[in-house]
Amino acid sequence: MSISRAKDMRLPLMNLVRLKGTPILEQLHLEERLLRASTDNWCIVNDGTNVPTIVMGLSGKPSQLLEVGPVIKDRIPVIKRFTGGGTVIVDKSTLFVSLICNKGDVPSVQPYPRSVMAWSGSLYGEVFEGVDGFQLRENDYVFGDRKFGGNAQSIIRNRWIHHTSFLWDYNVRNMAYLKLPSKVPQYRLERDHTEFVCRMKDYIERSDFVEKTVKAVGNQFAMKEVNLEDIDSYAKGEHVKSTRLLTVEELQEAMSGTAQSA
Repeated sequence: MSISRAKDMRLPLMNLVRLKGTPILEQLHLEERLLRASTDNWCIVNDGTNVPTIVMGLSGKPSQLLEVGPVIKDRIPVIKRFTGGGTVIVDKSTLFVSLICNKGDVPSVQPYPRSVMAWSGSLYGEVFEGVDGFQLRENDYVFGDRKFGGNAQSIIRNRWIHHTSFLWDYNVRNMAYLKLPSKVPQYRLERDHTEFVCRMKDYIERSDFVEKTVKAVGNQFAMKEVNLEDIDSYAKGEHVKSTRLLTVEELQEAMSGTAQSA
């Protein structure tokens, strides 16, 4: 037996699911299912989503975070996901990486947001090694003082998920659907969206990012690729389902409430 093979057998197993263009609602439903109804570790990589979609954190309020009128007029789907964190608009130029882990398989990480975040920052430090300006800054991944990766987490019992949307590129027009939130990172300094974020494509090739991410995860886990159609054998039984698409009626109510308070 080779040394590398022996090393792999001592590492915890990580199932890898590669997706391309999967709708973000479908991806989030999959993640919530795997977090709650599976006992395995998972790495899910989705290369873009099919249509522009707004994704809000579990406690997000459309009236505070969105330009609701234009969102309704342009029929932009709005999802409330099962994790916390901020609001983002995603599309085919967004890359997604989600890590679902058992506490016992990552003993260096305590099941608290700051500890998970520090671990992920170290992981992506490997991915962006040699890329000038990369750092974890107030829960964001940045190049210098401009954000390109937003994170969200959920911690349940002895398991947690950390998922990230990476702005490979973005459409400036889409950013106009988002309001400046009341609570922002200190380093943002009241900059608007286009001054605050940057494009990852200016720093790394798209395919290189995906492969380097898989390699970095593989330094800590024994990787096993799993096809989407085989998921049923890993996640069985009922589970809480909190990720959902907001209705037009809910958005109209949010817009009505905004108008009344103005």
